[in-house]
Amino acid sequence: MPAPDAPRSPRSGRRSVAVLLLLSLAVLWRPASAHVRAASFLARFADPAAHGLLAELGRHALEVHDVVLAGTRARIYRPVGVDRPPGLVVVHGVHWKGIDEPRLQRFARTLAASGVAVLTPEVRELCDYRVDPASIDTIGASARAFSEQLGGGRVGVMGLSFAGGLSLIAASDPRYQAAFAFVVAVGAHDDLGRVLRFFVTDEAQRPDGTMFRVHAHDYGTVVLEYAHVEDFFPAADLPVARDTLRSILHEDFDAAREQAKALSPAAAATMGRILAHDTAALTHELMAEIERLQPSFAAVSPAAHLGHLSVPVFVLHGSSDQLIPPSEAEWLAHDVPRGRLRDVLVSRAIEHVGLGEGATRLSDKLALVHFMGDLLEEAESQRR
Repeated sequence: MPAPDAPRSPRSGRRSVAVLLLLSLAVLWRPASAHVRAASFLARFADPAAHGLLAELGRHALEVHDVVLAGTRARIYRPVGVDRPPGLVVVHGVHWKGIDEPRLQRFARTLAASGVAVLTPEVRELCDYRVDPASIDTIGASARAFSEQLGGGRVGVMGLSFAGGLSLIAASDPRYQAAFAFVVAVGAHDDLGRVLRFFVTDEAQRPDGTMFRVHAHDYGTVVLEYAHVEDFFPAADLPVARDTLRSILHEDFDAAREQAKALSPAAAATMGRILAHDTAALTHELMAEIERLQPSFAAVSPAAHLGHLSVPVFVLHGSSDQLIPPSEAEWLAHDVPRGRLRDVLVSRAIEHVGLGEGATRLSDKLALVHFMGDLLEEAESQRR
């Protein structure tokens, strides 16, 4: 994902906090080893240059290979010297760089250095800013192929942003269920239509009927406009409009403004409102488009499929997420079948799908380490 997903620069005090985390976890939780590994993982991810006792605990050298798996370009990160490492498929979100996105690569490398074999498959539709049913097959087939490559054991699947919801659907598909050990949905959606309406209205309903309100990131409506550009621009303007919207999504705004000069006057006016982040001026058109697309949302919304889940589910979401609202995590917790929800954390320490600095309380950091410790323990259980 773009800028909202980016983990910010680490604070100088993180290392001392991480040491405190280590000591606290060793006392408070069992199995301590998984939580110590989680604290070490988070310390390295927050600061790749980190050294010292905590950062070095459980660190492995790794090998990275580009492969084609299940007909899909992918990359494998494998720890060196780990016999039968647990496997985790990490699926990127809506971003044109896909598996080459630097933050995803850093995350995968940090996981592999913690003793987990990681596969990052490229999902073409997500690279082109589309939430499409075809991506479900890519995720499911990648999990199955990675399972076979690791000797037939089940693998976990972590989906970031919209890939989190699509991963839950893949885990519910009888064709792929046998390959899934668990699913981790990070900043994920439960109902696509509800998220799209949030992009326009800045509010989203919770399961209890109350409303979550925050200004939605402008990026969301641009994704909708790009995916259905033909419904917002005249046919003669489509090639230029599509290229201009793509430049906006790539955050190349100078190129977008230059490209927009070739549009017809009416199309240029619409694009000008998009470039000015004037969502209010496009509310009627956007809401009409969402209503038109409503029948297609079930195919890519976990809410319509979660009854078939048969694996543990972990849900992690940022409490101030402006792209997919944290109310979606509440809906996932509500809709996942009884007994399948292993852990759910809505945290100030997360910004959409990246680490943030919104958490100032030690309890927020401890909760994140506890979540990651449970996740690593679940992954390790697949080796036994």
